[in-house]
Amino acid sequence: MTPIPFVDPNGDGLLGFHASTVRLDSGAVVAVLAGVAVVAVLVLGWSWGSWRRRPAIGRSVTALVATAAVVAACGAGANLLGGFYPTLGSLLGSSPNPGEGTVADIGPDGTGLAAALPLIAARSADGHGSTVHLLLHGGRSGITRDADVYLPAGYTDPDNADLHYPVVEWLSGFPGEPREVASLFGVPDLVDAAIATHRMPPAVVVIPDINGEPRFGHDEECVDAEHGVADDTYLSTDVADWVRATLRVRTDRDAWALSGWSSGGYCAMNLALRHPDLYGVAVSQSGYDRTPSDVVTGNLLGGRADLAAANDVVVALRGHPAPLAILVTAGDDETDERAALERVTAAATAPVTVEPMVFPGGGHNQNAVRAQLPVIVDWLGRHLPPPHGTDAPTAAGAEVVPAPPVPARALPTAAPGP
Repeated sequence: MTPIPFVDPNGDGLLGFHASTVRLDSGAVVAVLAGVAVVAVLVLGWSWGSWRRRPAIGRSVTALVATAAVVAACGAGANLLGGFYPTLGSLLGSSPNPGEGTVADIGPDGTGLAAALPLIAARSADGHGSTVHLLLHGGRSGITRDADVYLPAGYTDPDNADLHYPVVEWLSGFPGEPREVASLFGVPDLVDAAIATHRMPPAVVVIPDINGEPRFGHDEECVDAEHGVADDTYLSTDVADWVRATLRVRTDRDAWALSGWSSGGYCAMNLALRHPDLYGVAVSQSGYDRTPSDVVTGNLLGGRADLAAANDVVVALRGHPAPLAILVTAGDDETDERAALERVTAAATAPVTVEPMVFPGGGHNQNAVRAQLPVIVDWLGRHLPPPHGTDAPTAAGAEVVPAPPVPARALPTAAPGP
């Protein structure tokens, strides 16, 4: 698929130039930087014995230049494969999706939300949703992490004061963080557009941090680790409880969705299956179907077969007690993710429905994510109910599903806040 083009929404920038127009994720950039690196290394070798005056300074300067050129070439190659910074603007923090949608930092547990409402209302008047940032503490898990929350246009409108909105919990991959969902992937802009064109009902999008700090070497896969952090509890209980207590949202399971990419995709499926009382919709974008155990995750489940089975998507699908709509995607170049897609599709039985979707081209990188997101947002729009006039779905006959039992485990150690 062709990657989504990046557009400067503020115009052409200073003197007709904007950093978002300079692509970094191209073979030409890698080739040029590799050529510069080769030349720099050759010059270093040729000039090493040629310095007559101040040889230490000359050698140091040429060595630094050569090293910088090699590092830049290697970084460009990694960026081409991973799609981390598609443009110069994204590297500098000004693109592809500038942060004007983030209107305020509303403080610990959103205590400053009321003060931000006029800013949210001003953007809403122009037909735009707003994103607020907060530090969210989990009373059950002991975890404190960053989160972003998108509120749709109209949320602050007095005429909508009785409306309760559907919710999407959007989960980044590893080692991602909440701000990347907007700054790299442009999810709030995509949701804005889908709502404006009636392809998606107005919805609240919650973007919790699934990784915490340290950002690298800290992949916990959204599970309650045997002797570690209770990420499942934080995401499915603490975050959800805060949303229900603070925002006007629907509480029926059919109005709650999980969506994520890579490890976030596994998290979305696994959490939805583990908590049938909470979620009715899930999207796994290039995710997998079981908790990995590698040098980055470590042994999260302590070698316990019961915990491994309780966090295995295929196992959970066999006895899921409630309707659940799942979208599972992969690129046709993603061998492992396609295999997981096929296993999940084969294992699904009623009342669960799984829709597999394989995208042409596109490996396991952020360019592929961006290219696929419009399709995923539209799919979510078809599976989410509209805002409800009252928060009384059970009175309307919605099914209430009890939470399933989970294996006993050691009390987790709370992660320190950032």
